[in-house]
Amino acid sequence: MAPQSWSDQAIEILVGKLLRAGVSLAAFVVFAGAIVYLAQHGSSPTNYRVFRSEPADLRSISGIAVDIFQRPDVGIIQFGLLLLIATPVARVVLSIVGFAEERDHLYTTLTSIVLIILLYSLLLSA
Repeated sequence: MAPQSWSDQAIEILVGKLLRAGVSLAAFVVFAGAIVYLAQHGSSPTNYRVFRSEPADLRSISGIAVDIFQRPDVGIIQFGLLLLIATPVARVVLSIVGFAEERDHLYTTLTSIVLIILLYSLLLSA
């Protein structure tokens, strides 16, 4: 869309398409990862008496990127979940761009604050 065609309705339509595409892509990736996981571990017995959390390498973006190729059974699923988390963040970024194009300084500022809070909670909190 050209900058002169940005309006509230155009932004809403674009944001809706972004959210739909992001969730669909994330679901497809998780489903593909589930197929790989079940092909490798589908007949393995499960033990629900002991809780084991995810390995540390699946708790960082760089670790997930490496595990997609080294351990695709769980790496692909984690990547799909990462895409799912990134979808609303991309929505906020797109909203900032739209509000800036509309020259709506109040909403640009407020949405930027929301983005800062989101990025802080995703990247810097432990």
